[in-house]
Amino acid sequence: MSSPDAAAPPGHERPDAGTVPIRSLDIDHRASILAHLLALDTADRYLRFGYAATDEQIRRYVDQLNFERDMLFGIFNRRLHLIAMAHLAFSVDPQLRSCAEFGVSVAKTSRGKGYGSRLFERAVVQARNEGVSQLFIHALSENTAMLKIARNAGAVLERAGSETDAHLRLPPADFDSRVSALLSEQVALTDYHLKAQAKQFWGLIGMLQEIRQGVRDARDRMRN
Repeated sequence: MSSPDAAAPPGHERPDAGTVPIRSLDIDHRASILAHLLALDTADRYLRFGYAATDEQIRRYVDQLNFERDMLFGIFNRRLHLIAMAHLAFSVDPQLRSCAEFGVSVAKTSRGKGYGSRLFERAVVQARNEGVSQLFIHALSENTAMLKIARNAGAVLERAGSETDAHLRLPPADFDSRVSALLSEQVALTDYHLKAQAKQFWGLIGMLQEIRQGVRDARDRMRN
């Protein structure tokens, strides 16, 4: 887990939440998810998973992600590197479909920007739209950043030794929550495509510069 700012209560998302483009992640992003999680150091892996996950354990976690059942969200930088992601995991028991668990991680270089809180706000909206009435957050008691998000959202915290469970009751979906989800996804997709075009453009410029330099070098050799 990262050190995100506090989140707004469910149903009262910050009006500027859309300024941080958050897009849904699908199976095509599996490699980006793996790279993001493998880049976490031992301490961050401990906070995110509740134990110091090894590279092999992280690979198994990513391989077992169910993109059809669960929902994953991410924030990308200008280089299209995944710098923050959230996992909204739904119960495998159909009778408990109204329950979901939230987990989040933020790259160390992207701390202090509220990305964890924004991902939580997005997850809450999506959870409501999927009929979730109770959101669970299981975290180590020392994970103060995650617990602060849960507490400020109005969750009930129950501590048991080194671990803490948070339970947050969500209001039913409404028109605002559905529109918010659609707009957030559209903004994120537009932002992602613009970043992809910029990356492709600068890559082309770099290639042209290499070609031009090669031509210059060839001319110099011919003159000499």
